[in-house]
Amino acid sequence: MAAHVLRLRLALLLGSVRGDRRIRTLISFAAVVAVTAVVCIAVFSLAAAPVPVARAVTVLGGAALLIGFLVGPILVGAVDQLDPRRFAVFGVDERQMPWVLTLAAFISVPSLALLAVYISVCIVAIGAGTPWPLAVLMTIIGVITTMLVSRIGMALNALLLPERRSRELTALFALALIVIAFPVAVFFGSLRWDGLVPPSLATLSSVFGFSPFAAAPAFLFDSAAGATASAWSSGVIAVITVVLLGVAWAWLVRRLLTTTERPVTLRERTGLGWFGLLPSSAFGAIAARSLVYWLRDRRYIMNIIVVPVAGVLTVLPLIVAGVPLEVAALVPVPVMALFFGWLPHNDVAYDSTALWTHVASGVRGLPDRLGRLVPVLLVAIPVLAIAVPLSLLLVGNWSLLLPMGGMAASLLFCALGISSIVSVVAPYAVSRPGDSPFQQPQRPTSRGTYGPAAAFLGAIVLSAPTIWLFAATVLEGSAYAPATFWVGLLGGLAVLAAGAVIGGRIFERSGERLMEFVETA
Repeated sequence: MAAHVLRLRLALLLGSVRGDRRIRTLISFAAVVAVTAVVCIAVFSLAAAPVPVARAVTVLGGAALLIGFLVGPILVGAVDQLDPRRFAVFGVDERQMPWVLTLAAFISVPSLALLAVYISVCIVAIGAGTPWPLAVLMTIIGVITTMLVSRIGMALNALLLPERRSRELTALFALALIVIAFPVAVFFGSLRWDGLVPPSLATLSSVFGFSPFAAAPAFLFDSAAGATASAWSSGVIAVITVVLLGVAWAWLVRRLLTTTERPVTLRERTGLGWFGLLPSSAFGAIAARSLVYWLRDRRYIMNIIVVPVAGVLTVLPLIVAGVPLEVAALVPVPVMALFFGWLPHNDVAYDSTALWTHVASGVRGLPDRLGRLVPVLLVAIPVLAIAVPLSLLLVGNWSLLLPMGGMAASLLFCALGISSIVSVVAPYAVSRPGDSPFQQPQRPTSRGTYGPAAAFLGAIVLSAPTIWLFAATVLEGSAYAPATFWVGLLGGLAVLAAGAVIGGRIFERSGERLMEFVETA
């Protein structure tokens, strides 16, 4: 049975370069080889670095690698060629299947790349002074741990998530990855080593070194540094981890072999996009409809594009006026957060005659108000997650991370809350669907002359306490940093909730007036 599975795995690997997609497969293979070569060269360069530096880099890299192998299958939604359910028809022994599949998992391009990286780390650790039998043993444990984590990620993907992964769900996972990974990468890239490990990374690597995420790499370089107690502690944790992962993998295999597949619902088969992904409720339907509009209507797309451009352009006049770059770099993030929250202040007018579906179906006001904000949040949060660390990289002061996050949250949520009210109180005419985004029709009966200013200035006024705390943090130190974050976040959420409730009440009572407006605008 084991030989059959291994032969099948090898045939799938060698046969993957045939067929209609062989060019894409070859390009992916070349990319993996290139990245693996670069990583291995970087690992070998650690041979000339001090042992603490090599330890910090390998421990953090090993933790990132382990997490990547765990969440990678969930994010990508790849089809598992070694799904235990594929071999259920062979009448295989459940006790043999876990280790057979684990052995077969090594016959893959990512697994060979992983093996190359771990061998490079092992060679560097032996050169640094780790006894070679222990280095080889711990390297094997590290490789098996990562492969088991990968198998567990695949199994969880098969059990918990739809087999036919929609583009929308993959996009949400990608956005979540950007929000988390990009700030971390920029922070690590901004650190200056100068031959020593930065204190923040030293603490972080120590924590990961005594955790299941990177116990094996920590053992290698703790042993080389002569830290016997720390090395054996990490080694024991690594052994316990691989044993527990083996038990978990065996249980998941047994679960997959003895559980019937979940039926694929009709909603997933019909390709409804956002409508199939979001909840089957008024909020989900309105959020899905808004997402379709925001991602396809060029009027919305133009608004989204203008916001980051406007945020970056605010820096140029300040620099020309002589403002230091460290100060000017603090401006784009609040400006972008404010404009993102301001975007839906006239969302009802953009609906045109489609508003009748809300009014005729008797949709409550609160789901309508909240559903319309989903597209803005899905765009604003990743953009701000990228803009905040880039601004701090230019400023050179990472202690402003919490205060800037709090101020951005306050401006964004306060503007969204006021926009939820303004869009039903004072809508004004906009270009019709299909017209140029720059065309602005005139209507003398429109009551929206004060709407844009009210949404813009109101968000600034309500965010004044957070802005004051942020200024105090910049001028007097990080003592105000936690207060700035929590006041901005909680205050912004409170304004958003209040604005959604008030706007929803007004929407419920103004259906006839809004219908008259969109019919004549």
